[in-house]
Amino acid sequence: MAKLKIENGKLVVPNNITIPYIAGDGVGAEISPVTQSIIDTAVKKCYAGERKIEWLEVLAGEKAFKQTGSWLPEETMRTFREYLIGIKGPLTTPVGGGIRSLNVALRQELDLYVCLRPVRWFKGVVSPIKEPHKVNMHIFRENTEDIYAGIEWQQGSPEAEKFLHFLQNEMKVSKIRFPQTSSFGVKPVSIEGSERLIRSAIQYAIEHKLPSVTLVHKGNIMKFTEGGFKLWGYAMAEREFGNQVFTMMQYERLKKSDGEPAAENALKKAIKEGKIIIKDVIADAFLQNTLLIPEEYSVIATLNLNGDYISDQLAAMVGGIGIAPGANINYITGHAIFEATHGTAPNIAGKNRVNPSSLLLSGVMMLEYLGWQEAAANIVNALEKTFQSHKATIDLARFMDDSKTLTTTEFRDEIIRNL
Repeated sequence: MAKLKIENGKLVVPNNITIPYIAGDGVGAEISPVTQSIIDTAVKKCYAGERKIEWLEVLAGEKAFKQTGSWLPEETMRTFREYLIGIKGPLTTPVGGGIRSLNVALRQELDLYVCLRPVRWFKGVVSPIKEPHKVNMHIFRENTEDIYAGIEWQQGSPEAEKFLHFLQNEMKVSKIRFPQTSSFGVKPVSIEGSERLIRSAIQYAIEHKLPSVTLVHKGNIMKFTEGGFKLWGYAMAEREFGNQVFTMMQYERLKKSDGEPAAENALKKAIKEGKIIIKDVIADAFLQNTLLIPEEYSVIATLNLNGDYISDQLAAMVGGIGIAPGANINYITGHAIFEATHGTAPNIAGKNRVNPSSLLLSGVMMLEYLGWQEAAANIVNALEKTFQSHKATIDLARFMDDSKTLTTTEFRDEIIRNL
């Protein structure tokens, strides 16, 4: 089997490819083989045996710790570096020290700066909102900076005391309300990190012919970090994408110089010409707007913490995190890890009840990344057909009228029948 390569900035995908995978902890042991079985069947049906995936297991999490004494063996990292892509089930985060988060460690080690979370509604899935069909968004969450960088010190530690001393004596900070009992964290947001994330979002919008990219931020409060994210993003969009985009910063400049009618006409012209509209919104307003006017948004570019909140809220709007896929990508090096977005669910592990859709749809994203669009579309259609027949695992079936609750393996078999 051959490996994925990147040449002259483009992926070179062999017909027979080896893909490393981490089965995952808890329910991961159930959803990983189910996902592989469905993907293998779709690939075989769509390409008549001309294309094939060989699955290569690598270790991380509890299974790795039990077998090697390491939660994230170097051999696993070496394999992902070598093969460029991989797919993983949910992982347990070690308690009481060591790696704070295996997921974060993987993202940072491979510099997977984009967390891509597409969110859409599937016919047949019950949603808590009135018009879930209007939700169709692609979240580009910055993956390596912000407060998730893990730069923090616990209250009462020598490091916290030293940091407090620096803030008060060197930086003359006087606004810490309870200094002696405070823990501290640092929020790094860089020009380079912001630009590469937003650049990827704009390129994605252009490639998929999507109408807009929205920069979601809290720049009204965090003026130099999240405010910088907004300003750097606008500047980069105008500088690098030129006539392919129209930014709301251009709109505001035109409004100031030539008046609002001229700005409105320019915006309408840009939309008519198919230019990508680059706009921004404050994060809390965005969360409200997603419920009221979700059709106004298509591609979202945002920082790490905002993206965490946003992607989970949007997933809930279309039926839950059980059908929410995710990918961590470095578009420059080609490295990507596709993953289930939910946890290990130890309460139902081993009971043949878990919904494999999150990992399966992440597998669909992986197929799309490889350019195997036919197999990806086949799986999506089969999944939606299954939901429309009111057949699902218990997490979704319990909300459907006249539903039939399927086990994990029965759900797999139903999807395969519908391929």
